[in-house]
Amino acid sequence: MIDLPTSARRLLPSVGSRLFKRLWRTRLSPPSPARLNLALQGGGAHGAFTWGVLDALLQDPRMHFEGISGSSAGAMNAVVMAQGWMTGGRDGAREALAQFWTEVSQQLPWGMLTTGGGDAISLSPATKMLAQWAGFFSPTELNPLAINPLRSLLKRQIDFERLRAESPFKLFVGATQVNTGKLRLFREHELTVDMLLASACLPKIHHTVEIDGEPYWDGGFAANPAVFPLFYDCAAGDVLLVLLAPLKHQGTPHTKDEIEARMEELGFKAHFMREMQMFARTQDAVHVTQHQGPLEQRLQSVRFHMIDSSNLESLQRRETKMLAHAPFLNLLHDQGLLRGQQWLDAHAGAVGQRTTVDMQQWLV
Repeated sequence: MIDLPTSARRLLPSVGSRLFKRLWRTRLSPPSPARLNLALQGGGAHGAFTWGVLDALLQDPRMHFEGISGSSAGAMNAVVMAQGWMTGGRDGAREALAQFWTEVSQQLPWGMLTTGGGDAISLSPATKMLAQWAGFFSPTELNPLAINPLRSLLKRQIDFERLRAESPFKLFVGATQVNTGKLRLFREHELTVDMLLASACLPKIHHTVEIDGEPYWDGGFAANPAVFPLFYDCAAGDVLLVLLAPLKHQGTPHTKDEIEARMEELGFKAHFMREMQMFARTQDAVHVTQHQGPLEQRLQSVRFHMIDSSNLESLQRRETKMLAHAPFLNLLHDQGLLRGQQWLDAHAGAVGQRTTVDMQQWLV
């Protein structure tokens, strides 16, 4: 056995633990060469970029999927994709995602927008002022009847009863326990509309979601997204990270709005960054050991890939996470589709063979 760093040990299960036994079982069924696990970040309307990425992956017959982990919009994309695949395979998954985001785009009134020509669409000044004013009140004060159009949309599009019995993928829907800060991962065999809504519950906008008496908020507070279940609970050795927040910014925020936006972003990706840092450290430690057991071999063999949204101006502003407007969502879809196709052209052949991400970037 190897001597891992203290921070890395916290990530790994003990030899006799339930997680280790589950990890050992995954070794009995070797994955197909091009089988991927997906880790999908959340980010409100920015999740339409992920829709485009998934559209590209679904069009490529080489790509097969085992597990999908996501929080907030990432969880929505995961569950809608599973629903569509369950009813119509690849084409069904593409159609379901397109239908979901089309319906989402119909929720925002035209009067809330202003256009500057071309793709320059943003929230109107009056809407921004209204959003600031609303920040002085709780969701229960502003929306005492807890009206949530997303609930109706999900009930129309997702057959939760059938999905619990026949999901084509392992699903990991992240939500945050309000009173403990712990991450709760809801699985496909137990999934309900409330669990999915809990994963996307922003407490300044939505009513807290209670499940079995436990209050939950957005999964991004605890993991955006959770990567570890794709390692412990899936046989596939490849994990594709689809990121909506840049790994590194070029400038330092100075204005009040810039500082608040950066603070919010850091809060939502801190757990993800720490988790990836621990994977990088443990892989470094495993690499130098001469005697490897099942756990060390699994750590050495896991391969990471990444599609991110770096240098996309459309995803740089915090306010556009609320911009569920068809032209904007279609723009993000097209950008995600292009990034997905570029990744496939460059790295599809590496799936099952090697990591395509520089893991050292998580250590500095």
